[in-house]
Amino acid sequence: MRIGNARTMAKKATARNTRTAGRRHPLASVALILVGLLGTGGAYALFTTSAAAEAPSAAAADVSEGQKLFAANCATCHGLNLEGTKEGPTLIGVGAASVDFQVTTGRMPAAATGPQAQEKPAQFTPEQTADIAAYVASISPGPAIPDAEYTDPEGGDAALGAELFRINCAMCHNVAGAGGALTEGKYAPSLAGTHPTQVYEAMVTGPQNMPVFSDLNLTPEDKQGIIAYLQFLDANPSPGGIDLGNLGPVSEGLFIWIFGLGSIVGVTIWLTARSN
Repeated sequence: MRIGNARTMAKKATARNTRTAGRRHPLASVALILVGLLGTGGAYALFTTSAAAEAPSAAAADVSEGQKLFAANCATCHGLNLEGTKEGPTLIGVGAASVDFQVTTGRMPAAATGPQAQEKPAQFTPEQTADIAAYVASISPGPAIPDAEYTDPEGGDAALGAELFRINCAMCHNVAGAGGALTEGKYAPSLAGTHPTQVYEAMVTGPQNMPVFSDLNLTPEDKQGIIAYLQFLDANPSPGGIDLGNLGPVSEGLFIWIFGLGSIVGVTIWLTARSN
């Protein structure tokens, strides 16, 4: 009996130990998840740090150089931190596209204050312009310099672009892109010979008195069509002969009044003088 009891107790103890060994601590799953997260995060941090150490990014170098150029040439009016001053507006949120447009067209740095900045030869090299744009974009995000995919006029629909230009742009820039006068000494500049990238940047940033055309107003493909239309105008002279500045009926009517009626009056006077 004692031997039987001993065997029974041994079996119960073995079963109890087996059940105990099969149970997990309540925090075992949490600990396992934490170990996995720590391991994954540590491996990612190690990888990214080593990659950055092996190949320093060119963008960081561009931003550093752009900061120096900005401090020396732009901060007087726009502030060291892009906050703006009494002499110039804030640049927070304008993005790289606005900087590239203003600098490559020579409007910035401005030569003098006035109703609007005048276009002139650029004062910075393309590399310096890219550095300044990278610095401004690093402080506060905004519209980026467009990809070449959307500034290539060969890929645009010029017919669609002509329609969109007449609807959205012609009231200021003229249907032929010749520009026109606005109020208070301001004007819409001629678009003849404008670089496609600058046209796209102007549409997404709205320089001077121009409205902003976001991708909700004009899709990238629509903008590319407008660029194609402007390039078509540059490549094709006026089919009607002398364009008279592409100013429409104003210049044509003035021409008729001055030269047409003037010629009639001159001929009349000449005939009258001969008859006497």
